[in-house]
Amino acid sequence: MKHLGFASIPAVQQYLRYAENQNIETFSAITEAGIAPNVLNNENGRIKGEQFQALIKALIQLSNDPLLGLNSSQQVQPGSYSVLGYILMSCATIGEALLRISRFERLVGDMGVTTTSTQGDYVHIQWHCAYPDTEVRLQMVDNVLASWISYARWLANQKTSPHKVLLERPLPKPEDVQKYETFFSCPIEFEAEQNAIILHQDLLKEPLRQPDKLLLKTLENHAESQISALNEKDLSFSIRVSNTIRTQLNLGVARKELVAEELNMTARTLQRKLANDESSYQTLLDQIRLERASDLLNNSALTIQDIAFNLGFSDGRSFHRSFKNWTGRTPGDYRREKKS
Repeated sequence: MKHLGFASIPAVQQYLRYAENQNIETFSAITEAGIAPNVLNNENGRIKGEQFQALIKALIQLSNDPLLGLNSSQQVQPGSYSVLGYILMSCATIGEALLRISRFERLVGDMGVTTTSTQGDYVHIQWHCAYPDTEVRLQMVDNVLASWISYARWLANQKTSPHKVLLERPLPKPEDVQKYETFFSCPIEFEAEQNAIILHQDLLKEPLRQPDKLLLKTLENHAESQISALNEKDLSFSIRVSNTIRTQLNLGVARKELVAEELNMTARTLQRKLANDESSYQTLLDQIRLERASDLLNNSALTIQDIAFNLGFSDGRSFHRSFKNWTGRTPGDYRREKKS
């Protein structure tokens, strides 16, 4: 596994606070993930994405909590989002805050990408998790979406609720479904085709508790310089390409030219930069398609034809051939084996 980027220490600490509150001994999880304990004392530090994924995996096992992601969201603080958290605090409305998330979320880490779209009277805020481990993805998606809601409620100083929440995860036990509905205070659609929060546009006008235009500008300038520094690192280029591919696949396309255009470069430059990173566009595309195909075959009721279109294939036969090349099994055989 490679190219999982980095995660900020404040993001890591949110999970550790939850574990410690549950009297879970975290030292073994930290060392098992290959994290030096002293690194966690540096609020401006980062760990590798592979280490963060391994840490969450270990905490899932230690806690034996099927709702670890949802429950750990209660530990969110302004600092959990690094400087982005304080930027959001300085905004005047929820809508203003929303505009800053995708712009500065890399400061929190390379765990995923947020996209926003408007459909009629509603805004769809979708999060695309970058981590391939299925068990970790389920908990991380829960944590991210629930943390957004917790933080928005704190910023607005009231219990604001979404119109609806979409989760790709399988339908939980009835008592756990009730816990999701109680927390979000809205209908939850499980086994959905995306992970998203749907808000009515009126909610974007909701005022926040302490807007400060001058501080907002200062923090944004600081954040821009940090983003520029991150983007200069060659290691992160494959992450940026992978995240862009995920966003494009959400629209049902996977063209190299469109990804390159999104990154403000030519397709030839994109290929050259990936080669310098010991990767290629096709390698990343295949990795992401396999990751998403495995997830959809395991955790959704979509037909294989629909999954093929979801992954940007022109027809089911192309998907069938590619999946067999990747795994040695047909999509149908793979699904039957996982269900048995």
